[in-house]
Amino acid sequence: QVQLVESGGGLVQAGGSLRLSCAASGGTRNSYSMGWFRQAPGKEREFVAAISWSGSSTYYADSVKGRFTISRDNAKNTVYLQMDSLKPEDTAVFYCAARKELLIGVRTWEYDNWGQGTQVTVSS
Repeated sequence: QVQLVESGGGLVQAGGSLRLSCAASGGTRNSYSMGWFRQAPGKEREFVAAISWSGSSTYYADSVKGRFTISRDNAKNTVYLQMDSLKPEDTAVFYCAARKELLIGVRTWEYDNWGQGTQVTVSS
């Protein structure tokens, strides 16, 4: 069982940037693909980005493509989400998730472990 802790959320103006981090511990000798999801108030949790175990494959939701970049450093057991050109509609709690598979998943049910979430608020 892997434990995930997100950090890096906060309040930023529209057009600004934030970098989220997700530190993994426990069970990290297994191969995990990783994903970022977000949940706005009153809405379902939605897929944002995912990265394969090796980092060679990434996938993004259309709403963030070209603005967000997912990356990972397996030596540090950490996954990052660089968010640029932020918009007010990006405001949500962002969750990191781990999937005990080499390949990317885009659905919440494909992920086995979740972090507690970090709040991102984008003001207009």
